[in-house]
Amino acid sequence: MADNRSFSGGGAGVKMEHFQAALDPRKQELLEARFLGARMSAGSHIQMAPQSTVNTSQSIHSQDSNMSTGSSHSDKEVDPNTPEKTVRAPERKRKRKADDAGGGLAGGGVVKGGGGGRIPIPPPDKKISEYFKHSGSSPIRHGGAKSPSPQQPYPMLPPSPQQVGLPSPVTTGPFDFITSSRQPHPRLPPLCMVSKFIQTELTCQRITEFETQASSDLEVRNNKIEELTRTNEELRHQISTQQKAIDQHKQQVNKCIEVVKKLLKEKSSIEKKEARQKCMQNRLRLGQFVTQRVGATFQENWTDGHAFQELARRQEEITAEREEIDRQKKLLLKKRPSNSEGGGRKRNNSSALHNGTTTDSGFLKPDAVPGSLTLQEYYEADEILKLRQNALKKEDADLQLEMEKLERERNLHIRELKRIHNEDQSRFNNHPVLNERYLLLMLLGKGGFSEVHKAFDLKEQRYVACKVHQLNKDWKEDKKANYIKHALREYNIHKALDHPRVVKLYDVFEIDANSFCTVLEYCDGHDLDFYLKQHKTIPEREARSIIMQVVSALKYLNEIKPPVIHYDLKPGNILLTEGNVCGEIKITDFGLSKVMDEENYNPDHGMDLTSQGAGTYWYLPPECFVVGKNPPKISSKVDVWSVGVIFYQCLYGKKPFGHNQSQATILEENTILKATEVQFANKPAVTNEAKSFIRSCLAYRKEDRIDVLSLAKHEYLQPPMPKHSRVTSNQAQQQQQQQQQHQQASSFSTGIFGAMNASSSS
Repeated sequence: MADNRSFSGGGAGVKMEHFQAALDPRKQELLEARFLGARMSAGSHIQMAPQSTVNTSQSIHSQDSNMSTGSSHSDKEVDPNTPEKTVRAPERKRKRKADDAGGGLAGGGVVKGGGGGRIPIPPPDKKISEYFKHSGSSPIRHGGAKSPSPQQPYPMLPPSPQQVGLPSPVTTGPFDFITSSRQPHPRLPPLCMVSKFIQTELTCQRITEFETQASSDLEVRNNKIEELTRTNEELRHQISTQQKAIDQHKQQVNKCIEVVKKLLKEKSSIEKKEARQKCMQNRLRLGQFVTQRVGATFQENWTDGHAFQELARRQEEITAEREEIDRQKKLLLKKRPSNSEGGGRKRNNSSALHNGTTTDSGFLKPDAVPGSLTLQEYYEADEILKLRQNALKKEDADLQLEMEKLERERNLHIRELKRIHNEDQSRFNNHPVLNERYLLLMLLGKGGFSEVHKAFDLKEQRYVACKVHQLNKDWKEDKKANYIKHALREYNIHKALDHPRVVKLYDVFEIDANSFCTVLEYCDGHDLDFYLKQHKTIPEREARSIIMQVVSALKYLNEIKPPVIHYDLKPGNILLTEGNVCGEIKITDFGLSKVMDEENYNPDHGMDLTSQGAGTYWYLPPECFVVGKNPPKISSKVDVWSVGVIFYQCLYGKKPFGHNQSQATILEENTILKATEVQFANKPAVTNEAKSFIRSCLAYRKEDRIDVLSLAKHEYLQPPMPKHSRVTSNQAQQQQQQQQQHQQASSFSTGIFGAMNASSSS
């Protein structure tokens, strides 16, 4: 074709006027194959630089000048690892000259490629931008020309269905399309668009699936987030609701606690008022302390009430009546008639001496008193006097019983008076709440350095006993530290104990710099010492029950690790939970307890007594009073001795050693060191088993004394055996004895025969 413009390969000049005719479908398809090859995207780019005039003197230095229309797959520049080529600097372009004919291509033409091939050229009436339908998101690379106008984008044609996902033929080189502006024709827009094509294995459907899946995943995630957010909000709402309910319950509990405190305070106030009124009444009936002046000092003396005065008056009356009966008996004896009339006649017939009758002994018998009684009258009068005397004895016995009862009431009254006095003097008498938990109600008792209050635990809703230890402000610091040390030692020993026969220790806390409190289990009742003072003795069966429970507690103290010696076991430390001897007991006060740990205790010799002189002397064994260079050795047998003394006191109403003696006298006279053997009174009657049990506990030498574990197995404390069990046990013992005798006889006979054989062989 005459109007065709040839493209010289390898840098030759290209002359082309314009595209005159439209491409046919076949050529268009070939052109699209050039533009949209499947594997041409590795480094290809398109440059469009329409110019109105082209300088013909400018030479094309490279095959990448102007606009590339396909994959610039040259032998020199293909790099499979490089996704795109670097943008080169814009090269000088030359103007296209018009043909001698001065016209463009009339019906289109072909362009000679760099490799010798012929490519159809689009006609001039159709812009080349119509064949490139670029999307807005296509990458654009500027090669030095002007950037495309945003008002006139150049869309890129989509790839043909046959070419999607298939490799396309690779072009041999780029093409430079140069339009001439000599002939009047519509100019292309002055743009330079660079587009990059990347061939992948993904299809549009797959990408759509990915996008759909991503959007669905995102939607699921958003739904999950919304669901979790709703759940979180619901949980927060539930938490807030529960918190409100908890706050309401706390408020209700606090209100209930306040009401309980108020009611307990009212009850305690009423009880205090009643106790004081009762004491005022008993002061007149039982007696009271009266302050009297003795020299330059004042002292309080006890004055009995009208009840004791009435008993004393009745006793005086009984005494006077008894004296009157004795006087009448003497007078009646004077009016006693003679024994028989025959005897009197003989005396009358006998020779009379002086004015009276003589007796057989030669003495004169006085004449009969005028108004003498007959034998019957004498007998009646004598019987009346005897009956009156018996009635006076019975009345006197009743007065003695009433006096004992009044004395017990007086002891209670004196104890209550002291308690009320100490309660009025206490600084905790106004119902304080200690440690924000324990409401003090009333004073139970007071010792040397401590007060025991009945309290109510507001947290656990139970009654407790608060023992407030009050240190003297005038004490030195070392004395305070020593007292606190012993109190903490008692707490450390007591807090680990858990047995139904041991008072539980609940808590210890500080009140202020000079006082602290220990919280103990509350027992509603008196101790055994107070009961013995009231009733003197206890029947053997009830006393045995008490001793069984005490031994059970001691067995527990010796079975724990490390074992514990109570060391201060006495009736005052045995609490009667029900106030009588028929119920349960609990032991308390571990202030002098000893821990038999491995460092201090030797099973063969015992442990050193570091607190010699402490304790209650009537209930301590002889080894605790031994004085020498080294401290005495003790063991759990100290508590065994105490059990024997307590049991003896319960049965006989007195202590076996040192009764009615003070502790100072016991030390001075060495009463316990001389207590080699226990003596039993005839009354009250006590079984031999009980006496044997007491003797085993009160053995003088600790080596001969029974230990705690053996004491717990003593036959006196074991349940009674049925008759058939006794018979079977006796039969078993007899069988064992017979077997032993048989074995001894057989061994004796074998020895004799062996000696005979030996002698015969010799």
